[in-house]
Amino acid sequence: MIWQLTNDKRWPALRQRFRWVDEMHQVPQDPRHHAEGNVGIHTEMVLDALSTMPAFQQCSPQQQEIVWAAGLLHDVEKRSTTQRDENGRIQSPGHARKGELTARQLLWRDIPTPFVLREQITALVRLHGLPLWLLERPAAERLLLTAAMRIDTRLLALLARADTEGRHCPDKQEMLDRIALFELFCQEQQCWGQARAFSSDLARWHYLTHPNSAPDFVPWETETFEVTLLSALPGMGKDRYVNEQCHGLPMVSLDVIRRRLGISAEDRTATGRIVQIAKEEARVLLRQKIPFIWNATNITRQLRSQLIALFTAYRARVKIVYLEVPWTQWKQQNANRQYAVPDAVIMRMAAKLEIPQPDEAHSVEYRVVDMP
Repeated sequence: MIWQLTNDKRWPALRQRFRWVDEMHQVPQDPRHHAEGNVGIHTEMVLDALSTMPAFQQCSPQQQEIVWAAGLLHDVEKRSTTQRDENGRIQSPGHARKGELTARQLLWRDIPTPFVLREQITALVRLHGLPLWLLERPAAERLLLTAAMRIDTRLLALLARADTEGRHCPDKQEMLDRIALFELFCQEQQCWGQARAFSSDLARWHYLTHPNSAPDFVPWETETFEVTLLSALPGMGKDRYVNEQCHGLPMVSLDVIRRRLGISAEDRTATGRIVQIAKEEARVLLRQKIPFIWNATNITRQLRSQLIALFTAYRARVKIVYLEVPWTQWKQQNANRQYAVPDAVIMRMAAKLEIPQPDEAHSVEYRVVDMP
């Protein structure tokens, strides 16, 4: 049985069932790029165009549902980002980035979706414009190979074509030509419908962190120890993972430091001080090249990148372990903890959650429990 966002795909039914679909019809677009009208009109046209495309019909039934869901959600956050610039032009800066976060929340909380499928959909939402602008950017190869680590480029090109066909604009053919060039570039870079193969995790990490490196370069193995960076919302089971999987490795824990200092979880003013203490504890272990666990939520890429930079400066290999359980189970687990985090705090954190991606570290492990 395949997953579906909904089995009733008629547009009036979608507007009636989902408030965020109905809200699309209140969001204007620049008539130069979207003469068809508002976001709702455009999104309906995108889905209509998608359903008639031979490439869509050749997809497996599950792939069709993935791309269809991404098409429905791809502009969902134009509702919160649309504004007029100094010349009166309508624009929606950052709508794809914010749309990824919203799509993840909807498909975790409201429409329980298997993790792997959910993350394919959110990646398509985040990157739906990539085929149109990739070849204009510096380091296009690196951007493409990084994207292909998290997304099926065939589905991305398909969504981009539907996004283009589902609009009225004078440069439609130019946009379709760009997508065709994107497809050729993917094939040339050996990432059409697959991630580019690297000789090892270290080779992939070296490529990602050395701007002048080539994908086929094989570096010397210099990392002699590993740091495990946990990433999960409060109540997901980080401590349980440490107890069951880490076999007595040293642990740097922000929660332990917070409790040691008698600081409430709601007191965000002390976070900087706690992190600095934790980093000093980590440096002691890093200097001695002792493997250890960094136990904290680390729910944004920016936070993780700062820690990974610290660890790799000491030539550590870094493994991110991401933990997740279904929404209802998570809420219950947090409520039953000895040190429960207030509901308002975890809701705020959930809205900011950025899932670790394969390009962030030497390796990323997903320990996810899906709905039965």
